[in-house]
Amino acid sequence: MRRSALIAGLTASVVSLAGTAHAAVGAPTPQGLDLQAPATGIMSQIHDFHSFLLTIIVAITLFVLALLLWVIVRYNRRANPTPRKFTHNMLVEVIWTIVPVLILVAIAWKSFPLLYAQERIPEDAEITLKVTGNSWFWNFEYPDQGVAITANLLPEDEARAQNRPYLLATTEPLLVPADTTVRVLVTSNDVIHSFGVPAFGVKEDAIQGRVNEGWFNVDSSMVPVGSVIYGQCYELCGVNHAYMPIEIHVVSRADWEQWITAQGGALPAPEGAAPSQAPAQPSAPAAQPTR
Repeated sequence: MRRSALIAGLTASVVSLAGTAHAAVGAPTPQGLDLQAPATGIMSQIHDFHSFLLTIIVAITLFVLALLLWVIVRYNRRANPTPRKFTHNMLVEVIWTIVPVLILVAIAWKSFPLLYAQERIPEDAEITLKVTGNSWFWNFEYPDQGVAITANLLPEDEARAQNRPYLLATTEPLLVPADTTVRVLVTSNDVIHSFGVPAFGVKEDAIQGRVNEGWFNVDSSMVPVGSVIYGQCYELCGVNHAYMPIEIHVVSRADWEQWITAQGGALPAPEGAAPSQAPAQPSAPAAQPTR
């Protein structure tokens, strides 16, 4: 009976989520145990690396627990009234030295390429996004397109009325195009903030007088166009630190360009396109020689 009720509850939850106007893919999940679903290739690699580390940690934990139980049972005073007295065991010392080294080498083998991929900005980055942290809101700017918006926390009554999550929804969502490499420049106007979007695998500190770089490329095969991705400030920055959400809408490239134009921005001319020129004025007729 309880199992049927559980299945019915899960079904109702899925139906209710499917019916919401905003497909909040990258958002915290109540009582969640895993990372958020990845929206980028980098986050997918981070998720795989997390699972790899978790396997190693569980194996080590179970092995140490088994050793402890074996020692407790085999070498207690009742089972072993006359303990042996020795100080060294070469085989055991070699094993507990080599095995941890091999484990660390395996972790490094998986982690170093991932760190390199995270920190190296792809040369084919098409769009630059500048993120500026303030106490306590965000400024987002597409400098090449001449568009800037300010995102504050959406008040609770408006969030409830619009069926949007309070403490995650913002007054001005940021639009990013899918399947496009976006270079991110992060800085601050005052104290240290941190621009963090878990589903993107991005978390960059925003420091006054310094610009940190990151990047992301939302994969439409992982999250559908129209999805809403949420983030927050991840650096304790003051009394309203908990009220600095980030709301990102994933749209198609065409919709993003239309939004840029609606915001008063301009799209750069495609590479290789000839600059527009004014039409040539007809020249005056040449004077006829007099006779």
